[in-house]
Amino acid sequence: MSMRMSGEFKGSEALRRRMSEEQYEKLEAIPDTDVHRFIAESAELCEPNDIFICDDSPDDIAYIKHMAIASGEESAALETPGHTFHFDGYFDQGRDRATTKFLVPKGDNLSPHLNQIDRDEGLKEILGLLRGSMRGRTMIVRFLILGPPNSVFTIPCMECTDSWYVAHSVSLLYRKGYETFLKMKPGTEFFKTLHSQGRVDERKVSVDYKKRRIYIDYVTNTVYSVNNQYAGNSVGFKKLALRLTIRKAHREGWLAEHFMIIGVHGPGGRKTYIAGAFPSACGKTSTAMLQGEKILADDIAYLRNIDGVCRAVNAESGILGIIKDINPKDDPLIYEVLTSPNEIIFSNVLIKDARPWWLGMGCPLPEEGINHSGKWFKGKIGPDGKEVPPAHENARYTISLRALPNCDPSLDDPEGVELGGIMFGGRDYRAYVPVQQAYSWKHGIITYGAALETETTFAIIEERRKYEINVMSIQDFLSIPLGQYVKNYIEFGRKLKKVPLVFGVNYFLCDLKTGEFLNDKRDKHVWVKWMELRIHDDVSAIKTPTGLIPRYEDIAQIFKTLLDREYTKEDYMKQFTVRVPENLLKIERVRAFWESVPDAPEEVLEELNEQEKRLINAREEFGDYISPESFPEI
Repeated sequence: MSMRMSGEFKGSEALRRRMSEEQYEKLEAIPDTDVHRFIAESAELCEPNDIFICDDSPDDIAYIKHMAIASGEESAALETPGHTFHFDGYFDQGRDRATTKFLVPKGDNLSPHLNQIDRDEGLKEILGLLRGSMRGRTMIVRFLILGPPNSVFTIPCMECTDSWYVAHSVSLLYRKGYETFLKMKPGTEFFKTLHSQGRVDERKVSVDYKKRRIYIDYVTNTVYSVNNQYAGNSVGFKKLALRLTIRKAHREGWLAEHFMIIGVHGPGGRKTYIAGAFPSACGKTSTAMLQGEKILADDIAYLRNIDGVCRAVNAESGILGIIKDINPKDDPLIYEVLTSPNEIIFSNVLIKDARPWWLGMGCPLPEEGINHSGKWFKGKIGPDGKEVPPAHENARYTISLRALPNCDPSLDDPEGVELGGIMFGGRDYRAYVPVQQAYSWKHGIITYGAALETETTFAIIEERRKYEINVMSIQDFLSIPLGQYVKNYIEFGRKLKKVPLVFGVNYFLCDLKTGEFLNDKRDKHVWVKWMELRIHDDVSAIKTPTGLIPRYEDIAQIFKTLLDREYTKEDYMKQFTVRVPENLLKIERVRAFWESVPDAPEEVLEELNEQEKRLINAREEFGDYISPESFPEI
């Protein structure tokens, strides 16, 4: 089950030598010896001075927060009660794709697109880097759960770390799990993380970033992480454990997804849950935080077929959110939360006058302060030779979902919530309309989800390198073959008695001549409200070659009642004209991608080819750019 290290497992006596009687009693209460073994082997390898077992009591949770500050990993020198700040190293500011690898046993095969290393070789390297890494420190052990407690969705997990900041972060991001481990039957599958920040400097920042490694051992459901602090690399249960969960879901017939989930209010007081997958910077967080709606999840969701109904939960219970561009005009709700007394960890922002400052916050920023580079001033050049911005573009905030006034009350419902719809959204300047509904589950999963792409710049259409396909916005985290993943999706929908509607959204459609956006940032709320009505069959739609689109009268009414804005017919025509040439080029790109995937399901190319035929037939009848009014209403 566990990692293999030099020396034999010393059992309880090895643990007693590094633990007080009080700490040992907390661990001894957990009956699963695999838990004891993992902690003992981790301690034998990393050689901490002592071990702190968190039993989730208020005293233990408060002690961890206190130690995060006392250790210097966080600072509470901010004027707003509950706010602390943390800095990661200059070269430790985001997920590290290059050094995040799967440990693959000999004879096993993963997709060549996935970053991987031979398991024996990788274990030797990572264990060598972890050896002795906790000397002079405390190893903190956190017990957590993914998904709500006492649920078919529940996955127990544990993390051993020498970072009080990491231990504090998980208090905000995840549900407490010590009670689950007390009741856990021996042999229950659980996930494990061993993390060490490695050597740190006087600012308590990891210094050996060139030796940063994040290795995922799916044989033992273990994440190893060393020489880093950035939460996406050090908190094992973010995208790292998602890779393990995807494999578990594949074995058991459910879906682990990079989804946000919102509860959208509709007529008659009803609430409809809609999930959404978006690559970075494509509107995911702003959709999850739509004012007036409820947020259930912002990042990772689990979906199961329960009695023929698609039910979903948030794997987490907090947000590690990108803070850039949050301002009172565009994001009034979350801005209010971030500037009010709450338990929040700000990371890699600018600190000045006992306040956090970040890029795009809607006001002038100070010209000096402290940030991830140390003492900062305007024009400062960093160690990479580049000018240092006031705050990092990937600066973050960590907060419990329960601190948000719009947190959905069903967050911890063990049965999950019924999904009425799923949306897939990319950054598509040229082709797809702002919102459309798929003809069927399979059509939507393939032409919106499996075809999800992000265009990096408004460059000429022939520059294919400017497009990046990111299947379901989960491609970076897949731990099973890409084709198998899409097969699982198709099969999941096929087995449902009540199938969620699938939508494609595109908040970035531009005028082909001027390059100007055709959508206002607030328009997304209108598209979401239209989806809610379609899920309940309250409005009809127009059938185009790529999907079902809104009628002008319906969304004009939503614009008026929701945003108090007149929505003109001219705006509608610009946004919902079907652009045949751009859509055909999109199909060419997506088809070329899937033709390179060796295990791609036949349905993928079939759906793409059918959509191509519909577009060509429409062009023959109406031309290259077709008014939405040319198509039939259904």
